[in-house]
Amino acid sequence: MSTKRVFFVGVGGQGNVLATKLVGEAAVLSDIQISISETHGMAQRGGVVESSAVIGGQSPIISDHEADVIVAFEPLEALRALKKANKETVVIASLSQIQPFTVSLGAGEYPSEETIIELLKEKTAKVVTFDAMKVAKEAGNPLGVNMVMLGALFGVGDMPLSEASLKEAISTKTKKAFVESNLKCFDLGMAVARKAAA
Repeated sequence: MSTKRVFFVGVGGQGNVLATKLVGEAAVLSDIQISISETHGMAQRGGVVESSAVIGGQSPIISDHEADVIVAFEPLEALRALKKANKETVVIASLSQIQPFTVSLGAGEYPSEETIIELLKEKTAKVVTFDAMKVAKEAGNPLGVNMVMLGALFGVGDMPLSEASLKEAISTKTKKAFVESNLKCFDLGMAVARKAAA
């Protein structure tokens, strides 16, 4: 099996570390080798949180220009993650903005949605964007953005893991009270991403 390098990036509180761990659990359930890692910035203050899942590989490190897929929970973070991309990389990005402190304080400017998408498309093979927060709310779970993004990853990321293994991971490794809505978020994320990629 060829190695699949998935780089997750978001802002503290969005749940991208849990998403990465669920990919890891799905790989374990499928008896496929996986290495995962996470890097927390000032996560408690809305800082950057990066994590990676290297499926079929021994090292969790994704060097610059090595990511097969970038899953960005926030559009500006998708831009910041471009150093990990190459011309074959697929980018899946939520368009739900979380303004950095510099922008909130008036010391910086948030680029337009059009500019972000254009810059992503210049550097990568495919860019799939949609508002993951809107999808999560439609599923009745505003905290389910990470599940929406996982669905999108499995919908358009050409994953070497089965949808069933990921759903089993969600069912067994997330809080029981949220399992049903998490699965709904996953399914909606998959459908929306496929439609956006078409």
